Amino acid sequence: MFYFAFKSVVLIPLLRWLFRPRVEGLRHVPQNGAAIIAGNHLSFSDHFMMPVMVKRRITFLAKMEYFTGPGLKGRLTATFFRGIGAIPVDRSGKEAAQAAVDTALEVLGRGELLGIYPEGTRSHDGRLYKGKVGVAAMALESGAPVIPCAMIGTFESQPTGRRLPRIVPITIRFGEPLDFSRYEGMHDQRAVLRAVTDEIMYAILKLSDQEYVDTYATEARAALHAVRPPAGPADRPWAAHAVQQAGHLEPDSSRSAAA
Repeated sequence: MFYFAFKSVVLIPLLRWLFRPRVEGLRHVPQNGAAIIAGNHLSFSDHFMMPVMVKRRITFLAKMEYFTGPGLKGRLTATFFRGIGAIPVDRSGKEAAQAAVDTALEVLGRGELLGIYPEGTRSHDGRLYKGKVGVAAMALESGAPVIPCAMIGTFESQPTGRRLPRIVPITIRFGEPLDFSRYEGMHDQRAVLRAVTDEIMYAILKLSDQEYVDTYATEARAALHAVRPPAGPADRPWAAHAVQQAGHLEPDSSRSAAA
């Protein structure tokens, strides 16, 4: 009830009036039954831009930290993520990935739509990164089709580190459902999971027309952070300028999907 009230009263009027997002291929999203919507992840705005354009409820998996933050900001963040239908997932420990898959299977088992970002975190530079195999495990174990989705324009609107989005044209593009029934019973084979995940990422790539990077986004971001001057700005004034020119390296504040 809260999900649809929040979506109808707050999100739809606000976003459609401000951004006037364009949606393509909405016919590919089934009107009933379980399905996985797998999209690229460019911005915090993705969390609400896609759900606004789909009539059915989309349940996303979100990191636990979004629900446990301290103070007023933490409570508002938790309220927001509950409002968009997110489910908290603990990412700590060796069993975290399987816990995320189990939670997703419960959602799909109820015949609902599950939303997931296979990259596991927001892209820091607008490129599409290698997908994690959790989405394949969810698809093969549930038998649900995968609907590829591309968010276009959200990176320009609100890249990582920007608090308020810019008003730019936004397009949400859905592709044809991907059926992986040919891999039934093979959800425990790593090579199959990798092949299915790569097929999903290729479908997203065709929709988004992004540049593809065959490495995980978290690894690329970590490598970027590792390239820093040896001394701080206080010791070497040119260092601060160099960091600024490199693009204001930001800490990772995004959520992760199943590994």
